[in-house]
Amino acid sequence: MSHTYDHWINGAATPGESDRTGDVYDPALGSAARQVRLATAGDVDLAVAAAAEAFTTWSESSVVARSRVMFAFRELLVQHEDELAQLISAEHGKTLDDARGEVVRGREVVEFACGIAQLLKGEYNDQVSGGIDSHSFRQPLGVVAGITPFNFPIMVPLWMHPVAIACGNTFVLKPSERVPGASDLVARLYQQAGLPDGVFNVVHGDKVAVDRILEHPDVAAVSFVGSTPIARYVHEGASRTGKRVQALGGAKNHAVVMPDADLDFAADHIVAAGYGSAGQRCMAISAVVAVGPAADTLVDKIRERSVDLTVGPGTGEGVDMGPVVTRASRDRIVDYVGQGEDAGAKVVVDGREVTVEGHEEGFFVGPTLLDQVTTDMSVYTDEIFGPVLTVLRVPTLEAAIELINANPYGNGTAVFTSSGEVARTFQRKVTVGMIGINVPVPVPMAFHSFGGWKDSLFGDHHIHGPEGVRFYTQAKVVTTRWPHVAEESLAQLNFPTAQ
Repeated sequence: MSHTYDHWINGAATPGESDRTGDVYDPALGSAARQVRLATAGDVDLAVAAAAEAFTTWSESSVVARSRVMFAFRELLVQHEDELAQLISAEHGKTLDDARGEVVRGREVVEFACGIAQLLKGEYNDQVSGGIDSHSFRQPLGVVAGITPFNFPIMVPLWMHPVAIACGNTFVLKPSERVPGASDLVARLYQQAGLPDGVFNVVHGDKVAVDRILEHPDVAAVSFVGSTPIARYVHEGASRTGKRVQALGGAKNHAVVMPDADLDFAADHIVAAGYGSAGQRCMAISAVVAVGPAADTLVDKIRERSVDLTVGPGTGEGVDMGPVVTRASRDRIVDYVGQGEDAGAKVVVDGREVTVEGHEEGFFVGPTLLDQVTTDMSVYTDEIFGPVLTVLRVPTLEAAIELINANPYGNGTAVFTSSGEVARTFQRKVTVGMIGINVPVPVPMAFHSFGGWKDSLFGDHHIHGPEGVRFYTQAKVVTTRWPHVAEESLAQLNFPTAQ
């Protein structure tokens, strides 16, 4: 192993005070390629202290100065797109094209943050009462932190820190220790863009680092994306210490396919949404709800497309789907498929025994399709986070909506139909935060906000977009009077009202 990732604190790489390290795997080879430092509580303290010191000047910088840094950072992301994609593919396993798409979607949030001067405009009312005006504006919170997952090494952190920093906060990022490379490069690109030292810091680590972030008195807010159990843990821990918190959890995303849908179109998009990134997306379709007579034909079409996919290393030519991130992930996914089969599901496409020539030790699971799944099976109730599509059959749209609404998750969902009436009914009645109409992965653009309902989100704010600006700032309202010298005071003990 030729490289060890250090922390990035106050504008410089630092090994910190711990001798603990973790392996960073190449999932296609199944072997450790690099190592990463695992922070102590003291390392987190150093990063927070650097961010707190930087906040005193960064928060007073003009919105124009902050915007210019974001413009420069955006250009560097363009220039280093291929390098970032290579890093992501090497540590996560996703294909290069998928990794490039992740970089682009994250960069769109930076482009949104470039308009921070417009986004932070306040409101003004003249003459709210006799000789009195009122206006409002927003100010940054202070030191804020982000805790991010392995499945999007650059996009999910970019949902957080560009908006937070553009608003005048300073940031401490704790990325997944499985995929540290992209965050390490981003820290260096920020420095090249002219961001002052200490405004953006990276501490690598595990639960030790997370717990210190949650309890640290100088951290004002925490953003998190990950599984539902950890999202709940983060929300409770951060809230207990008085922090503002947004914690995005897991998902079980359904795609309803109506009999009037274009079934070839639906099958194409369901396969892409279910197997892209080996199913390791919080917005991946995992449950296909086939309505009425659509089921048999739809299953056949998904099967035909699934068996044609090429599985291999993410950097390979013509590869459609790479490995999953760890050996434990692969074993867990394979076990879930077995549980589904034992419970009575029909294995239409079986990816459990896939091997890739030259990469026999890689963490590969092939596309898997299960039919005749019911809502009491673990392959439906649990978030598998792998390339497994399950098909549930229902008689009507109303039954499909009831099935979705009964699920504890509410992240994303989609309906395939040619009926405007069906689409309107669906979008109004499902208890889900992000909805696609003939769009299976309805991730909002950066100028909207991302977030689910129910057990997919803990906290009051969705992430990035307008809600991101609100999350990373706090409002002030100012009421002003400039009386003439000779003017009557009009002071009175009763509660003041407008005159």
